Amino acid sequence: MNRAYFIIVKVLPSGADPPHNYAPPGATGASLLSTVDLTQDNFEDVIQKNAMVLVDFWAPWCGPCRAFAPVYEAASAQHADVVFAKVNTEDQQELASAFQIRSIPTLMLFRYQIILFSQPGSLPGSALEDVLTKAKALDMDMVRKEIAEQDTTV
Repeated sequence: MNRAYFIIVKVLPSGADPPHNYAPPGATGASLLSTVDLTQDNFEDVIQKNAMVLVDFWAPWCGPCRAFAPVYEAASAQHADVVFAKVNTEDQQELASAFQIRSIPTLMLFRYQIILFSQPGSLPGSALEDVLTKAKALDMDMVRKEIAEQDTTV
């Protein structure tokens, strides 16, 4: 495993393992092969109720964000088991601030409410595919164990 891709940043509150591909009622753009628009109102619900969520923090005026959008959409079509979500940092400033987004685009990957990947900048399609493949292959019991061990040494 290439640990350069996976940085465990933060653990959200635990709960039962969520089903795949849940989008809250009324979520804009919600479907298996498209992106879900996240807001402060639905963010926690989407993260809690899905096994894996890839979040793209972006803004409409951001050139690199617009250039990355087709790569992101193409990946969503190939990974029906992952919820692809977007946070418009202009409209959702409190949410962007809560995750300390300083540069856009920023990608953040959650698996069972654990942030496995967080990186500013867009990725080429092959690198995004690599991140998703490696995240799916991770033994989450081992990840939780490592987190628990880190918490006891702090």
